[in-house]
Amino acid sequence: MSFPEMDWGPVWLTMQLAGVTVVVLLLVGTPLAWWLAFTTSRFRTLVEAVVALPIVLPPTVLGFYLLVALGPHGLVGGPWKQLTGAPLSFTFTGLVIASTFYSLPFVVQPLHGSFESVGKKPLEAAWTLGASRFDAFLTVASPMAIRGFLSAVVLGFAHTLGEFGVVLMVGGNIPGVTKVLSIAIYDHVESLEYTQAHFLSVFLLAFSFLILTIVYAINRRLPVHVS
Repeated sequence: MSFPEMDWGPVWLTMQLAGVTVVVLLLVGTPLAWWLAFTTSRFRTLVEAVVALPIVLPPTVLGFYLLVALGPHGLVGGPWKQLTGAPLSFTFTGLVIASTFYSLPFVVQPLHGSFESVGKKPLEAAWTLGASRFDAFLTVASPMAIRGFLSAVVLGFAHTLGEFGVVLMVGGNIPGVTKVLSIAIYDHVESLEYTQAHFLSVFLLAFSFLILTIVYAINRRLPVHVS
């Protein structure tokens, strides 16, 4: 069986995008999930709804408003262009920002649930022993919430791999810059190159299935912490 000649550029670009996006999501989503787990603010419900919005909002709608915001005259893109002289829309950086918004609930929600399951009692015990709040988070809460971190990383990565509507709206189809795997598959189908489209689709399906299987298998072996 001979395999079709493939351009692996979109695959590598997609992996880069998913990897960078997950790192950004952990930096942004971890403190947000922590706040949601323990805050008593009346704005908690509103913030939870905003975080979950990408789950129910059509990707093209989210992509359109992100394109407007990241454009050269947008709320974010305008100041960015004045500061750097470069646009945000139709760039890899713009894709990372868009992907962060698109995959935010898939990172925040698992972390939120894990932090809630840890509860305050282990943290209060660490505080009474002289640990700072940050030290208690690193040495007590984070190890106990490892299942949530693992799920957040895998789901955020896998969800970013399959993006189409958002990346097409914000990044377009620029080879080597914004042409990710989902866009490449669409291009092959549009050009009636079904063999190449099938090959890339099977690769994406198999890879996604593999990482999800691994995370579920690991999660079954990790201890469950309930406060």
